[in-house]
Amino acid sequence: MRRNGALPIRGARVAHLIETDGPGGAERMLAQLAGELQAGGCPGVAFLPAGQEGWLSRELAAAGIVVEYFQLDRPLSPKLAASLAAGFRRHRIDLAHSHEFTMAFYGAWAARRARVPHVITMHGARYYAGRLRRRVALRAAAGLSGGVVAVSQVLAGQLCRDLWMRPTRITTIPNGVRFDPLAESTVRSELALSPEDHLVVTVGNLYPVKGHRVLLDAAALLSSQHPNLHVAVAGRGELAAALAEQARELGLAGRLHLLGLRTDVANVLAAADVFVLPSLSEGLPLALLEAMCAARPIVASAVGEVPVALAAGAAGLLVEPGNATALAAALHRVLANRFEAQLLGKSAQARAAAEYGIARMVTRYAALYERLLCRRRDPL
Repeated sequence: MRRNGALPIRGARVAHLIETDGPGGAERMLAQLAGELQAGGCPGVAFLPAGQEGWLSRELAAAGIVVEYFQLDRPLSPKLAASLAAGFRRHRIDLAHSHEFTMAFYGAWAARRARVPHVITMHGARYYAGRLRRRVALRAAAGLSGGVVAVSQVLAGQLCRDLWMRPTRITTIPNGVRFDPLAESTVRSELALSPEDHLVVTVGNLYPVKGHRVLLDAAALLSSQHPNLHVAVAGRGELAAALAEQARELGLAGRLHLLGLRTDVANVLAAADVFVLPSLSEGLPLALLEAMCAARPIVASAVGEVPVALAAGAAGLLVEPGNATALAAALHRVLANRFEAQLLGKSAQARAAAEYGIARMVTRYAALYERLLCRRRDPL
């Protein structure tokens, strides 16, 4: 971005497409990117699924971004591609940017019909890879697109293998965040914690891939060494009841706090003695970057781009995914060594400031957009 906040592609109208309307990581990244582009002079129009919860719709509308809704009523829908293409024309879209598998396919199809450049961003989950027809469809979408972006180097390599693509076809653009840390938090008083209590915090929806069960097993292993250890989980999802039952079975019922969906992530992070990311699979999660910005000591699974973000362990402790014993040992190390914990937090914050600010991410996307727009104006 230029010093005055304007982008080199100022005036370009960008369509943002995604298949969900909830508060997941891909949706949060889209909201931040679209908002920064809007503020930098690139008006946006978002195309979102109708009839969902509306979290992303509200975030985008608050940033001044027009929202249109689509219906996907069958696995293969030429009608949807035609409707999206008509929307691109109606809003005079200059470039379309799709996130994740479904809209990568339909966005590429619609952009070809509307004769505008198209960019795909894949965020981490390889749910497309289990079926050959999905891999073929995503490869076709990539072939119709001017740019394919992975949020991590690991994911870029997986996409090359899954889609039989050359590495030069994929650009890695790490996620970035805009985050204002808080010095004080209301969460500890909300949970009625004493000054002697330790609080481990994780942020992520309650799905198996996020590894919350492993975290509870690790907390149980620490019960004798840290009887005042509490675990707070900010997120919602299908495992809420199962996690509560697991906590009861492990003797942690009074020390597991399911916070649900929180809009005050900075407030939650400011309460944490340690931030933990126990995921079994990730790309580059925004929650990790936010914890780094908040200078929290971090213990995280070595998955996806996480080891790169944490500088191979210099900015946070890395453990084998799914290994409760290793996770417990790392948590104990941080909890028992306050000086080391402070150093890890400061290192994480410095690395986040240098590598994962929102402006850096937006600048990289704007440069990609500019190349595609210039190519469109001058095909030779």
